Amino acid sequence: MAYTVAQLLKTPQKELDALFTGLDAGPIPTGQADGTAIIAPGTSFSDEIAKMINIFAWQGKVFDPEAGVLRNRILPLGINAIVARVYKDKSWLDGKECIVLDYSDTSLVAHWIRDEIRMVQPGLYLGKVYWDKTRLIDFALEF
Repeated sequence: MAYTVAQLLKTPQKELDALFTGLDAGPIPTGQADGTAIIAPGTSFSDEIAKMINIFAWQGKVFDPEAGVLRNRILPLGINAIVARVYKDKSWLDGKECIVLDYSDTSLVAHWIRDEIRMVQPGLYLGKVYWDKTRLIDFALEF
């Protein structure tokens, strides 16, 4: 089944978790991705929250796999900032391989954040955000 970001926003959390655990890591992506925060998934609020975050805080990520890093596009101007190391490792959710976006050694403002992503289909990744080891939200990356 082909997925869209709009479908992921409408998918309840348990189903997003089941989708994530059923996916393979896929390749580490390259280039710029549009990001969508998935907060309160499966509710009528999810789409509006995502739009507000996208306008004022976070627009996506830019991956440079040769350097093993990414930069987040943030603020209304889309500034490339907040660097993370990118590598494959075991997911904190299910122990299977995922792509880790690790801010612990690269960012003062986000050093406690770890993201994990897996490829839903070519050009679309689903992610989980952790603060220390506590899950916060999900997100989608569309290349």
